[in-house]
This record gives sequence, C-alpha cells and structure tokens, in this order.
Amino acid sequence: MSSEAHSHEQMHTEVPKAPTTIGGKLKTVGPGIVTAATGVGTGDLVAALVAGVSFGTTLIWAITIGAILKFFLTEGMGRWQLATGKTILEGWRSMGKWATGYFGVYSILWGFSYGAAAMTTSALMMVTMFPIMPLWAWAIIHGIAGLLIVLTGRYDIFERVMTVLVGVMFVTVVGSAVMIAPDLGNILSGTIPRFDSGSFLLVLGLLGGVGGTITMAAYGYWIREKNWQGKSWISMMRLDTSVAYIITAIFTTSLLVIGAEFLYGTGVEINGEEGLVTLGSIFSSEFGSVARWLFLIGAWSAAFSSLLGVWNGVPYLFADFMRLVRKQNLDTPVSEKEPAYRFYLLWLTFPPMLLLFFDKPVGIVIAYGALGALFMPFLAISLLTLLNSKRVDKVYQNGWITNAVLVGSLLLFGYLGAVELINLF
Repeated sequence: MSSEAHSHEQMHTEVPKAPTTIGGKLKTVGPGIVTAATGVGTGDLVAALVAGVSFGTTLIWAITIGAILKFFLTEGMGRWQLATGKTILEGWRSMGKWATGYFGVYSILWGFSYGAAAMTTSALMMVTMFPIMPLWAWAIIHGIAGLLIVLTGRYDIFERVMTVLVGVMFVTVVGSAVMIAPDLGNILSGTIPRFDSGSFLLVLGLLGGVGGTITMAAYGYWIREKNWQGKSWISMMRLDTSVAYIITAIFTTSLLVIGAEFLYGTGVEINGEEGLVTLGSIFSSEFGSVARWLFLIGAWSAAFSSLLGVWNGVPYLFADFMRLVRKQNLDTPVSEKEPAYRFYLLWLTFPPMLLLFFDKPVGIVIAYGALGALFMPFLAISLLTLLNSKRVDKVYQNGWITNAVLVGSLLLFGYLGAVELINLF
C-alpha cells in the first residue's frame, strides 16, 4: 500500500469525538453549508422570483415545506450512513441491482446535461458584469476553475471556498431583500398555506425545487470527509442538516420577497436565468449601480457554488458506484484520488463543453428529464425501505413522523415526476 493511500486510510480510522454542546456543534457545522450552497442554484432563485412576481408573498409557505421535505430526505441518508457505516449507494445495492443500475445510467446522462447548464449559468452572470468575453469563453473558464479547485484534493479548502460563497450570497441576496424594506405583515401572511388560481404547478415546483436533487446524495461523502463516523455523530449531523435547509429557505424566500416587492403586478415577465439579469437592471434604476452589482455578485455566487458542489460531490457517488459494480476495495471508503472519481470529474467538465456550441440533442434531453423525474420518488422509496428494515438498529429506524413525511415526499415527487414525463412526451 502506498504511503498516500495509507495516510488516507489512517485519516478515516482516527474518528474524532462528536461535540455534545450546542456551541461545539455550531462550530463543527460544515457539510450542511456545502449542501445548502450546492442545492441553491439560480434555477431555484428564478423559481422563487417567478413565484413572487406572479403571486406576491402568498407562497412563502411552499418554500418552507419544500425545505422541510429536503431536510427529512438528507437527514435520512445521513442517519443511514452513520447508523450502518454504509454509504447510500451500498444501501441501494442491498435493494437489488436495478437500483444501482438506475443510478449508473442516470449519473452519466445527468453529468453530461448538468455540466453544460452549470457552466452556462455561472457564465451568464459573469458576462453581464464583465462583457469582455463571449458567454462560451466564460463558461469554459468556470468549468476549468471548478475542476482545478476540486483537483487540489483537499476537502477543507473546498469547504472554505463554499462557506465564503454562502457568506457572499447571504450579504447580497438577503441584503437586497432587507434593503427593499418589505411589509412584514405580508411576509407573515405568506406563511399560511393557500392556493391562488393558477398557482398549483408553481407551488409544486417550489416544493420540489428547494435545495437540490441528486446532489443531496453527496452529503454522506462530505460528512465522511469530515470524519464523522458512527452513531454518536447522528445528533451533530441533524443540526448540520438543519442549518443547510434553514439557509436554503432564507435564500429562496429572499428572492421571492424581492420579486413580490419589485415586480408583483407590474406585468414584467421573468424568463429563465436572464430574469436575474433583468432584475439587476431594475435594482440599478431603483437603488443605483452598487445595488445592481451586489445583486449580480450574489446570483453569480449561487451559480458557481452549485457548480463547485456538483464537481466535488457527485464524482464520489460515481466512484462508489464503480467500486460496487467491480466489487473492488469494498472495505475502504472512496476517495477523490480514485480513477473513477477523476473520470467523472472530467466527464462533468469537458464533454458538456460541446453542448455550449450546439443545442442539446433531443434524445439526451428526454432521457435526462425522464430519469431525473424519477430520482426524488426513487430516493423517498429507498429511505422508506432501508430505514424501516432490519439493516438498521431499531433505535435508528424511522419514526412515524419521518415515515409520514417520506410518504408525503413520495406522493409529491411522484406527481411532479409524472407531470414532467407527460410534458416530455
């Protein structure tokens, strides 16, 4: 065994003690911040903005419920790993070859399609601020920057960069919402669930979109990088996950409030990521160019932190998938030094660059959309299966509240998936 591999293995054998005080736990929070930064992309910000523009502050409750659902799903994956010592991929494998097979096919299609989207979105914000290069050039720079940061192979550096980006998003996006001085009465009334006519699909989109999809499954690998192992870390993991989705809900609600206060009833339409650029211009006319810059920097931080989180996190899932398929090194945790990890990192970065110059092939869009529509119901089913079984000690199995939320998630995401599939075909 090489000294490098030996030191990596040693790092994972010396498990630190879990903090027991609230202060100690708050100082230890980290993977949750990474999860929040990865899960809140510009797509979520645009969905929240559209909700605010279309329905004012009446849909804040949908963001809150969406964040709660994602908390239960991520907490379930973290609890599975800490209670059993097995990754979520190993859990899927225990359910049958179909589960890991589905993930393998989806991850390849997802990486190809997502890579181009993530690079383009980051580039769109940058080209708005610095129109010195075409969009495709900025996109390529962002893809390669993500690759280089991840190739340092140091989780602590990656987590620090992500924490800085979250800080920037907080100051800019949440600061922009506060600067508008919204009506607190409207915000509080928006926390009471109700449907306006025409809001049903938008509500479902907000519920489903808050806080990521496949990237949530990377959480287990990030807690392992922090060396959180064993049942004593479960309460720390729960606090960490709570922080993730509180941050997520605050960001998304801030954008909804900005849309509601600025554009509700004005007839201005927000289409795609360009809508954030439009909003930046409106900010400029209202509060001056400094406010526009702050807002665009916040939108760029949301886009680039999502790219960075995917570039670091999803290759762990793919490397674990390859390890299970090959039945090799089953006793050692996957690391960023493995060829399968690096292959997937390159897969996310370079092949999607071709899509920057062409429209996406229709077949890829349909396959990616169909498999993606099935991912969240698949995740809910797998957590209901694994965490109610004898694979987990009884004390760590799901309680009735968790089961009720997971069944609710399954119904919601199943319906959303069906709508998406119908729209595709």
